[in-house]
Amino acid sequence: MHGLASEGTLMRIHIGERDKHDGKPLHEAIVNLLRVRGLAGATVTRAIMGFGATARLHTDAVLRLSLDLPIVVECVDAEEKLQAVLPDIDAMMGGGLITLERVRVIAYRSHPA
Repeated sequence: MHGLASEGTLMRIHIGERDKHDGKPLHEAIVNLLRVRGLAGATVTRAIMGFGATARLHTDAVLRLSLDLPIVVECVDAEEKLQAVLPDIDAMMGGGLITLERVRVIAYRSHPA
């Protein structure tokens, strides 16, 4: 257990499926960084549609199959831990969006071994 209190911070990182860092998918590099830095956990979600700063539509529709679908990496932990890792994540990203918001943690536990 990482000792999360009833309050935490949710970090959401919005990037594209084609984004890379050192030749690897950016979302994998970010998750590996969060794991190495000891954050509580991370989840990567691949979206079916979205657009960003360029307003270019990315979709999984058959006729408009995009190879650059939106990806969201989420992590909940103490704000101090997220703030400490933000400069490293920012340096890895060429484009995208990072948001932070206060959340109420109801339960956080691992499955029995």
